[in-house]
This record gives sequence, structure tokens and C-alpha cells, in this order.
Amino acid sequence: MFTVLSNRRKALSRAALIAAAFLMSACEPLPSSRAPSLDAGAPVPVALILPGGSGNSGDEVLARNLKQAADLAVADLDGVEIDLRVYNAGANPATSAAMARRAVDDGAKVILGPVFAESANAAGVAVAGTGVNVLSFSNNTEIAGGNVFVLGPTFENTASRLMRYAARSGRNRVMIVHDQTPAGEQGRRAIAAAAAGSGASIAGSTSYEFSQQGVIAAAPSIASSITTTGANAVFFTADTAGALPLLAQLLPEAGVNSQSAQFIGLTRWDIPSATLSMPGVQGGWFALPDPGLANQFRSRFAAAYGESPHPIAGLAYDGIAAIGALAKQGKANALSKAALTQGAGFAGVNGVFRLRPNGTNERGLAVAQIQNAQVVIIDPAPRSFGGAGF
Repeated sequence: MFTVLSNRRKALSRAALIAAAFLMSACEPLPSSRAPSLDAGAPVPVALILPGGSGNSGDEVLARNLKQAADLAVADLDGVEIDLRVYNAGANPATSAAMARRAVDDGAKVILGPVFAESANAAGVAVAGTGVNVLSFSNNTEIAGGNVFVLGPTFENTASRLMRYAARSGRNRVMIVHDQTPAGEQGRRAIAAAAAGSGASIAGSTSYEFSQQGVIAAAPSIASSITTTGANAVFFTADTAGALPLLAQLLPEAGVNSQSAQFIGLTRWDIPSATLSMPGVQGGWFALPDPGLANQFRSRFAAAYGESPHPIAGLAYDGIAAIGALAKQGKANALSKAALTQGAGFAGVNGVFRLRPNGTNERGLAVAQIQNAQVVIIDPAPRSFGGAGF
């Protein structure tokens, strides 16, 4: 299991999915006093930096799907035109930086992409002095800030949503169980930070070596820690490709299950769908985008292009939707940092979202529970900011 996982994690991190977020030492782009000025009535020049041209088949599929999703969004806009310009940069940060500079020289007022964290960081640094903002498809909050925003779903947002729901539901003493990996450590920090102000507290934190034997060896002590601390909830950073299946088997065998201490997942537990049938995850909670809206997008994308969209393709639609909504206001500074971080947020294909001044994002998520091998929504995703769920 863990040999396969190692390869899959590498692939997922390249696709910027939540389960494979990685840490890096970001060279944070400094904000510029300049702001891109839009010409009223003229098409808005938008650069789309894609991972095409890398020679990796997965990157090519991702690049194609991101472009297709962006095209759908452009077609949906009313009252504003987008001049979408595509730049292929592969997975190379230096190439992404060069493409970002070229895009700005070509007149781009905003950059959508790149996908990979190092590339997005490089692109942001390359154009930091121009006032052009970078709406990256990454979910790595380590690169957020200055002129770089991350559109991808983040550990911080997911942890906050689930922790608030847990506190309201009386599951307010939380044990964190995490991988001894950079992603596991990042997840642990996100869960711990989410407890502040939620009404819940952290009963303790325990970890395991990221290997099959490591999980097996640690399971008895993890179960003991949960019991002795009086934790009534267990928040896992593990994903379905890694330690989750083994933990969901071993902890119930050691006397800890989702009835005695509510199991909560920082990652999606419904992918792949086979996970839903595992006895140990029954009753567990996790968060996901508004299922109704997400299904509508997948159906529409498949009808238009004859294939299912990549899991992060919707981020390209969201980026264009936000740019279009702001440009429609007709203001010259519609794409400034202040405008991008408006509190009301935007409507995306996976639900409402907004960009934060620190470069991160907040997305409306639903809370789901696995019941009889089915995903059941127990707290719907909010449809606006300021309501239930935020």
C-alpha cells in the first residue's frame, strides 16, 4: 500500500491536490504600489499559464482541462469580454517565471495559474513589481502573499469548517493524528490553528512513521492516547491513498471508533469510492464542495468535451468568473488586490469562495458523513458569506 502511495502522492502533489500539499521555502513576492489599469469597454487581457509542454501525459491532460474550463467560463460571462492568452510552461519554475514576464509584456492585466507551487511562486516573484496579480491553481498556502493568491482548496479552510461543526455538535475535545511527513505536519498545524475561536480544544497530538509498519507499530499508542486524554473526536490528516485504510482498521480493533470518538478527515474520504465501504470509516466526517454544484459542472464539462474534468479543472472556471465579475464593474482598478479580496466573494462552480488579503482563500464547504457506505450531507455548504457554515 505505501509503495503505491509514494508514487501516487508524487503525482498528486504535481496536480496540487489537497492530500499532497507540500512545504517549500517561499520567496514571498512583495506587493507593488502599482495596479493594472483596465480600458473601459475593451476586452480584458488574461494570461493563462498551463503545465503543457512538460512531456508528462498527466500534465497535458491537466493543461487541456484547465483551458477547457476557462473557455466555459469565458462563454458564460455577460457584459464583459476576456482576451484569454495561453502560455505553456511545463512544470519548470524558471519557465513559468519567463512566461509570466512575457505575459505582462504582452499586456496581461492578471495571470491565472500556474498549477505547481514552486512555479506559481516563481511567476509571482517575476512580475511582483508590475502590479499584476497571480491567481494560481496551487493549494499551498506557503506561497500565498504579496501578489500571489492560491485558488486551490486548503487544509486551513477545511480544518476550520470541520472544527466549527465539531464544536457545535459537542465533539469539542479533539485528538490530532498525523503523518510524520511535511503534508502531515502542515495538516497538524492547520487543525491546531482551527481550534482557536471554534469552541473546541486540542486534547493532544500524536503521529506515526509514514509506512505500513510505522502505522501498525503506532496504532496501540494512538488508541491509548485517545482514551486517556478523554478526546471525543479524532482528526486525521491521512488520505485514502495512504494511512487512512490501515488506521480505520486498527483503531477500531484497539477499541476506538467513530462512535466512541468521532472520526474526522482533513482529506476527501469518498475518493476513490471504494473507501466508502470500509467498516472503519462508517460514521466518519469530512468536508467537500457543494455536491449539487460540483455535479452540475462535471455534467456540463463532459457534455461539452466528452470527458470528465480533472479534479482541479474547476479552479480555472472560478478564476475567470471572478475576473469577469470584477471587470464588469467597469472600474479601471477592478483587478487590484483590494478588489480581488472583496468580502462578498464570488460564485464558482464548486460554490462560493473569496480571496483573502494574505493570499489564501475561503470556500464554502459541506460537511458529509459516511453512512452505510454512502455519502450523506449532514451540514450543507453555505451559498453566501456571513451565513451558517462560516
